[in-house]
Amino acid sequence: MLKERLEEVEARISAAAARAGRKRADIRLIAVTKKFPAAAIRHAYELGLRHFGENYVQEFESKSGELADLGEARFHLIGHLQSNKAKKAAELFQVIQTVDTPRLADRLNSEDKLLDVMIEVKLSEEDAKAGAAPQDVPALADTIRACRNLRLIGLMTMPPWPENAEDSRPYFARLRQLAEENALKQLSMGMSRDLEIAIEEGATMLRVGTALFGPRKKT
Repeated sequence: MLKERLEEVEARISAAAARAGRKRADIRLIAVTKKFPAAAIRHAYELGLRHFGENYVQEFESKSGELADLGEARFHLIGHLQSNKAKKAAELFQVIQTVDTPRLADRLNSEDKLLDVMIEVKLSEEDAKAGAAPQDVPALADTIRACRNLRLIGLMTMPPWPENAEDSRPYFARLRQLAEENALKQLSMGMSRDLEIAIEEGATMLRVGTALFGPRKKT
């Protein structure tokens, strides 16, 4: 089933890239594996996926021991990170997409491990959404760039859940504008429901879970 779903997602990405006049190779598919077991990650790896997104440090810690032999895998933390969990996150992940405060940047930098990081930007009014305010991005970018162990690669955002995929467009367009203003090239935006819109607006990383693995079990 995963093989067929991956083929469908790849077809969607390729078609959207072609319509937008973009190269498929410039768009990275990140398989979001929260709530799925290590076996699902291994299966996806066997099918050629190399980038995986997890939302919770503790959950991924419980899986990571079973995945140590996947030498080409890169794991992205895409959920909110509390600064008191920075040490463990630095051990487990190669990319932290949700840096949103100078304090968190300093904590990650102090772990003395080279990490790729992204600034999570809050573009929604929803209280449940985390991230730095748009006006705080330049100063936070300067802070991260001054950290010798952190490499700032781009911005990420999570818009409100879209009833219609088109509803996500203004959030994606705003993130692209912010990235251009701050000389950042990578944009992590777009999920199963709105990945085509994200591609049209310049996404370089898509965080796709449900379209690959099906609905998550409710806990």
